[in-house]
Amino acid sequence: MTTLPKPSSQDLRYYPVCLDIRNRTCLVVGGGEVGTRKARGLLAAGGRVAVVSPELSSELQALVPEHIEWRRRRYRPEDLDGVFMVFGATDDEALNQRISGDAAMRNLLCNIADRPGICNFILPSVVRRGDLLIAVSTSGKSPAFAKKLRQDLERQFGEGYALFLRLMGIIRERLLGGGHEPEAHKPLFEALIAGGLSEAICSGDREGADRLLRQVLGPEFQLEHLLEAL
Repeated sequence: MTTLPKPSSQDLRYYPVCLDIRNRTCLVVGGGEVGTRKARGLLAAGGRVAVVSPELSSELQALVPEHIEWRRRRYRPEDLDGVFMVFGATDDEALNQRISGDAAMRNLLCNIADRPGICNFILPSVVRRGDLLIAVSTSGKSPAFAKKLRQDLERQFGEGYALFLRLMGIIRERLLGGGHEPEAHKPLFEALIAGGLSEAICSGDREGADRLLRQVLGPEFQLEHLLEAL
């Protein structure tokens, strides 16, 4: 019987992190289908997006100049000046290599679409439910499996989790406003989660959610009043 090798921490290539790119300049080189997806994701996260490309997709053209800056020409190294991160989204292999090299000399975050070997970061497959962000990565080994996992997670974590987390945020603010020490919140939140608050919210069981809130936090925490604060 063949024994499979055990995974080792030394095999890990990537360090997982969530970046705050709000109001940071992000460059996309390439205005086609891939560049459009990159630009769309950056805009959704609040980034300031510049696109370098002789041509743009119709979707990106509709965003110029209010939402994106269009540099209507081929890429130049000086396009990286003042940039936080850059995405290469072209089918020109030589150009992709040049973008990666230029970014490395400036110590910039750089992603080249479908070329993990010349990136210093890769993009995971993502499930978003409001403030809930679930990222799945196979470190580039199997994008198809990452896609399947994302689809499984999308079915498991529905849109109700966005409302659940907004409620938890309001509860946290009110507890802090009442002078509670942050450490005192931990058992309260654990009791809400263990008691099934997320399940009640996601299934629309308002009576069950309200009952649990009053049981754990007291009569002043009523679901109706919390929802009014959203």
